Amino acid sequence: MTLRSLQQKLAEFAAEREWEQFHTPKNLAMALAGESGELLEIFQWLTPEQSAQVMQDDERAVQVSEEMADVLAYLLRLADVLDINLERALAEKIEKNRRKYPVHLARGTANKYTQLGE
Repeated sequence: MTLRSLQQKLAEFAAEREWEQFHTPKNLAMALAGESGELLEIFQWLTPEQSAQVMQDDERAVQVSEEMADVLAYLLRLADVLDINLERALAEKIEKNRRKYPVHLARGTANKYTQLGE
């Protein structure tokens, strides 16, 4: 399945329910933030070690999977409504980050920095 085919399925789902009227960029962005918060809630208070093992608990694995699906669904709907090609946008962002964080400066460090001229 492609991102575009998923967007079409989501658009059809919304159209069948006459929900397009509610799928404004503002509402979709807010829903995306809400679903991201629900995903974060699963990991809240877990140690780094516990978070790395979260998928080994069947109940939590289902929760994580469902919340990630919700996040993706709202992101895809928002991109569709705003006519953003996410594949292209991500490819461009990866290239931008390649230039911003060259391997010789970024390898093995989580420190943020900005190169001169950017």
